[in-house]
Amino acid sequence: MTALSEYQRLEASGLWRATPNEQRSDVIVSIGDATLIITDMRERPLAHWSLAAIQRANPGRRPAIYHPDGDPGETLELPENETEMIAAIERLRAAVERRRPHPGRLRLVMLGLSFLAVAALAVFWFPNAARQHAVRVVPQVKRAEIGAALREQLERVTGPACRDPGGRAALARLSQRLAPTPADAGPVAVVRDGVDSTIHLPGRTILIDKSLVEDHEEPDVVAGYIVAERVRLERTDPLDDLLKQAGLWATLRLMTTGGMDEDSLHRYAQHLLTAPRPALPDEVLLQAFEARGVRSAPYAYAQDISGETTLGLIEADPWAVQPPEPLLSDGDWLRLQGICGG
Repeated sequence: MTALSEYQRLEASGLWRATPNEQRSDVIVSIGDATLIITDMRERPLAHWSLAAIQRANPGRRPAIYHPDGDPGETLELPENETEMIAAIERLRAAVERRRPHPGRLRLVMLGLSFLAVAALAVFWFPNAARQHAVRVVPQVKRAEIGAALREQLERVTGPACRDPGGRAALARLSQRLAPTPADAGPVAVVRDGVDSTIHLPGRTILIDKSLVEDHEEPDVVAGYIVAERVRLERTDPLDDLLKQAGLWATLRLMTTGGMDEDSLHRYAQHLLTAPRPALPDEVLLQAFEARGVRSAPYAYAQDISGETTLGLIEADPWAVQPPEPLLSDGDWLRLQGICGG
């Protein structure tokens, strides 16, 4: 039997020499189970070469010259007409090569996998990790600075905040009335254009569209919008939202220089003015309205005059039976309605 299953016996003639100093002699070559057997013309064994250790001295050329691995001085030459034997030896050599470990190839595979892992970290993990770290370490003072810079961008569309002194004082009192503690109040401003209802900025600033104070007969509506926006602020950090929109380089810039580039602020300002406000679950809003002493029904009807889409806030109004403490005096409400000088 031979190492190749399709052959019962495969022989060929060739020229062999044991060392470079010896004459080449005619030999018979045959393939066994694990060795290449070289015999003289009387079939006396001269050499046995391991099939796993045969090397070719002249790949691709004829006559084919082979030698044992590590001993190039001992050679076997197969003439051009012994094509079947040459092809069989080459098949065996190829099979051995495939099974042999390839450290260089393994290193390339490992290097490629390492590169993919680093790339995956850079694309998927690092931006989120950098943003979360920035959100944790940026102090409130810096957040307020970023919020002020963002307001400058917004004012290109909204115009400056309404500044009637009496209206601003009334708005400050309403903001304090709606805050669980004085530290939770945060700045609130009314703007003439651009803001659909309310938005919040880093530094806890809330901007309100003037229609919420001018177009309604009671302060419960604007109070409801302020409460809802503060709930959004508590659920979603405005700095985190800004950095998500701005991207990795803006995040790294903030961590290294302490500032945001104007282009990132401009793009986020456009996003705030055009993106719909995130919806809030009714149960979350009702808890906030109850805790802050605000009726939810006026806010619900301001969102949908028919009440069909806000029925949950209307029917479960926590202050429907027993009215809460007044939000503002009648005089303060009138002053707040005139905050923009209208």
